[in-house]
Amino acid sequence: MKLFLLLAFVAIAAATEDDPHMLSEEFMELVRGKAKTWTVGRNFDASVSEHHIRGLMGVHPDAHKFTLPEKSQVLGNLMEADGGDLPEEFDARTAWPDCPTIGEIRDQGSCGSCWAFGAVEAMSDRVCIHSNATVNFHFSADDLVSCCHTCGFGCNGGFPGAAWSYWTHKGIVSGGSYGSKEGCRPYEVEPCEHHVNGTRPPCHSGSTPRCMHKCESGYSVDYAKDKHFGAKAYSVNRNPLDIQREIMTNGPVEGAFTVYEDLILYKTGVYQHVHGRQLGGHAIRILGWGVWGDNKVPYWLIGNSWNTDWGDNGFFRILRGEDHCGIESAISAGLPKL
Repeated sequence: MKLFLLLAFVAIAAATEDDPHMLSEEFMELVRGKAKTWTVGRNFDASVSEHHIRGLMGVHPDAHKFTLPEKSQVLGNLMEADGGDLPEEFDARTAWPDCPTIGEIRDQGSCGSCWAFGAVEAMSDRVCIHSNATVNFHFSADDLVSCCHTCGFGCNGGFPGAAWSYWTHKGIVSGGSYGSKEGCRPYEVEPCEHHVNGTRPPCHSGSTPRCMHKCESGYSVDYAKDKHFGAKAYSVNRNPLDIQREIMTNGPVEGAFTVYEDLILYKTGVYQHVHGRQLGGHAIRILGWGVWGDNKVPYWLIGNSWNTDWGDNGFFRILRGEDHCGIESAISAGLPKL
């Protein structure tokens, strides 16, 4: 079986060497003919370069070296249910309706900062959840990208596990989206128009912001006092039931997986890789699960960081339970210090 899968993968790889550009109509038709559980459509203008798209995949190849200890090692042996208590569908947005960050989709701009976005998004959600919605804190992707020098290379890629460890040791300040003037350090990399019929400026390679240990003018809290910390940071093993329990108990988690060219064309349904080359490792936030369609295809519900005009209003679903594209093999999470 393993040999068959290997040969099939080699065949797919060989078949894609001479493929048309991933944003061409020809490539879209090719993928559309193979995708059975999801809908293909245009998210990026055909003029967007492959270099820009590859630059969005910011999980560095060495990220596995910074995997956090598993939850049981950090928090001790926890009594877990056998999985029979898990609902068929779960959506953190409806489970914790008073936590607005759970439904938010951010924009990483022309910067390979997905590793930081997946982290600060889940951290923001978890602070709200664990405070019973009494603390709403929008963790700054800018602060994490620019100041965590042990996390990797800023806009040139990083390590999700190291981001959660940094949260527990150094803390992260608040910060809203680009131009929002919200929080201590709003995001500094401008959103660009990599999508269709938009009004944002063209995409250029974004550079990592400078680490500034001060808040922008007009924010009333001192930088050091604005920092919020994690109490614990850990990974969750690849067993889907353990990932489900973690999300349902503590809130969304950060995951990482391998992106192929066909994902760029996702519109709705449950994504399964059917054609195209690898583009790189990408970090995202997993906020729930469910089943799709008459065949009840199991999926993970995921929030991306490519703005709301990508995919399904910024979200997508990917096959659950088979470690598809490695989606279950790199789960990072933690608990906030309140």
